[in-house]
Amino acid sequence: MPYDPNNVFAKIIRGEIPCKKVYEDEHVLGFYDIAPQAPVHVLVIPKGAYIDFNDFSQNASAREVEFFVRAVGKIARELDLPDPGYRLLTNNGANAGQEVPHFHAHICGGKPLGRMLAN
Repeated sequence: MPYDPNNVFAKIIRGEIPCKKVYEDEHVLGFYDIAPQAPVHVLVIPKGAYIDFNDFSQNASAREVEFFVRAVGKIARELDLPDPGYRLLTNNGANAGQEVPHFHAHICGGKPLGRMLAN
């Protein structure tokens, strides 16, 4: 499946759709989710055109990968999430429930989140 440059995150990166930014650098954008699943729910996206984690991990430059990973950590620290903890989640493809075809990670925290999956 080719990258869709009209997906909602591509439009956010281009400034066509507003977002509540928490972080931005040359490679990464972090912003609050419009339908939060936790008291703190931030989405972190690379600015490059990557469909999912598989695409990002295969095709992003080492610099893009480094900036993404460092941005996730920095955002979590700035939101005071490392202690007592937070969830970092990325859905990859239809079976995982990926809704937007642009690689992104969710940072969720601010309360005990419980088990990830039911038994």
